Amino acid sequence: MTPLDATFAALADPTRRRVVEALRRGPRRAGDLAEATSMSAPALSRHLRVLRKQGLVAEERIEDDARVRVYRLRRERFGELQEWLTRIEAFWTLQLDSFKAHAERPRGKR
Repeated sequence: MTPLDATFAALADPTRRRVVEALRRGPRRAGDLAEATSMSAPALSRHLRVLRKQGLVAEERIEDDARVRVYRLRRERFGELQEWLTRIEAFWTLQLDSFKAHAERPRGKR
């Protein structure tokens, strides 16, 4: 499985996408993420493990309390996803430009 495939597989789950959306606003504690997704801490932990394994989120521990974990998005994997989407979008832009050129040609030259 390629890294891009793994990213899509991790983001295929709606709960994990909700976690990503919550982290889009900034780093959050695991407990806050559990509350935001209406999940128990153990259930959310499984989703966070998948996101960490695929490099989509990073886990940080707070020095004062080793039990508290803060999660944040990692830019690298999302950058790879954006690059792929940009290539796909370029294909459609080229197709639409070709269609526009064809549609705007005078009738006799088609």
